[in-house]
Amino acid sequence: MSEIKIISNKNIKENYFKMVLDASGIARKALPGQFVNIRVSDGTQPLLRRPLGIHRVTGHQSLVTGIELLFEVVGDGTRLLSQKKAGEYLDVIGPLGNGFSVLGSRFSVLVAGGMGVVPLLFLAERIIQGTEKRNKVNPVVLIGSKTKNGILCAKEFKALGCDVKVATEDGSQGLKGYVTGLLEDVLRHYPLPGTRYPIYACGPTPMLKEISRLSQEYKIPAQISLEAHMACGIGACLGCVVNTKEGFKRVCKEGPVFYAKEILWS
Repeated sequence: MSEIKIISNKNIKENYFKMVLDASGIARKALPGQFVNIRVSDGTQPLLRRPLGIHRVTGHQSLVTGIELLFEVVGDGTRLLSQKKAGEYLDVIGPLGNGFSVLGSRFSVLVAGGMGVVPLLFLAERIIQGTEKRNKVNPVVLIGSKTKNGILCAKEFKALGCDVKVATEDGSQGLKGYVTGLLEDVLRHYPLPGTRYPIYACGPTPMLKEISRLSQEYKIPAQISLEAHMACGIGACLGCVVNTKEGFKRVCKEGPVFYAKEILWS
């Protein structure tokens, strides 16, 4: 663990905040899908640290300077975090967990449900950086939320050159329905029929369960980042286990990223 300086902490949209930390050591090691565990108070309330996914690293490829975090205020911990100011310090552990494995493919699909966009922007940057220009087909990014107010990072993905499609449950933006409906349309039609391209996904459990089903139906590999309540964040407390074909595994340690075919859904 180490004391990390806050560079900025901005309210970007309603209850959503973007924080930049001066954490070059974490940034150099970080992989898309990993997270940091942050102590948000010097007191005992809240007692537990808050796990936050790494949204992206800052600086140039060869000289990274820090990490960016995107979070929603949903409880006391994130409320306290939203009140932190530039120049203050946070007790941070990371990077933690296993991230996404970038598979060699000309094309990939990234699926985000709500705050599931957090690790996928970092992942999209890595995919695009690692693809040869002559073979490059930028990722398709599918973003879903209950309403348009929960659609995040669409502009950032577009700025990278991604093909962005949106679904909202109430129809206030994009397709009316679930983001998995967009995914099924992509799997049927877009853009390389017969090609086994990877799916990467992060979001609520029902969405990931349906993506797992679709990936097996279409025989396409899918990596999914699971959400879980974490206490220690380092695999000691066994509070975030998930049932897999190889027995119970810890989301904070063996995950949060798993291959969808590993998970035994209840």
